[in-house]
Amino acid sequence: MMTRSSFVTLVAAATFAAALPALAPALHAQDIGIDVGTKAPAAPLETLDGKPANLSQFIGKSPVLIEFWATWCPNCRELEPTLLKMVKKYSPRMQFVGVAVSVNESPELVKRYAAKHDFTHHILYDKTGDALTAYNVPATSYIVVLNKAGTVVYTGLGGDQNLEAAIEKGLGKEVGQ
Repeated sequence: MMTRSSFVTLVAAATFAAALPALAPALHAQDIGIDVGTKAPAAPLETLDGKPANLSQFIGKSPVLIEFWATWCPNCRELEPTLLKMVKKYSPRMQFVGVAVSVNESPELVKRYAAKHDFTHHILYDKTGDALTAYNVPATSYIVVLNKAGTVVYTGLGGDQNLEAAIEKGLGKEVGQ
């Protein structure tokens, strides 16, 4: 049974998702969410097996690309082939972490989706929404790239992002150099 709080969260997420295509032309990478140049915060999560995890285990050790996503998100599905291509190309120089939101999701559903779509990167579950809050996530398909020091060097939203350029920023390079 859905609680009132869950229903309100679901309605708000659906409303924002429906409005996102109209907003897309006005939104640009790095205009929303966590500020570029800030230190990435720790955030409690869970593994898909329900064990405690934290984004801090990835921060400050190597460059990291974090995607806040959902199995039901059309922008996430649009971005998925590019993301998987980047995982193959840049691992292990870049860590890749998928943070599955808990709105209309379960760890079991996320686990099945990840297996079916051959995800080889880290997938964690944000049961409480703490990571969404810590990173000021505006919607799913939100990307945050951190450099090795744990500083945010890129944020972006939507299914058509230049992930290669974002990853190169995280690695301390500019594309074409």
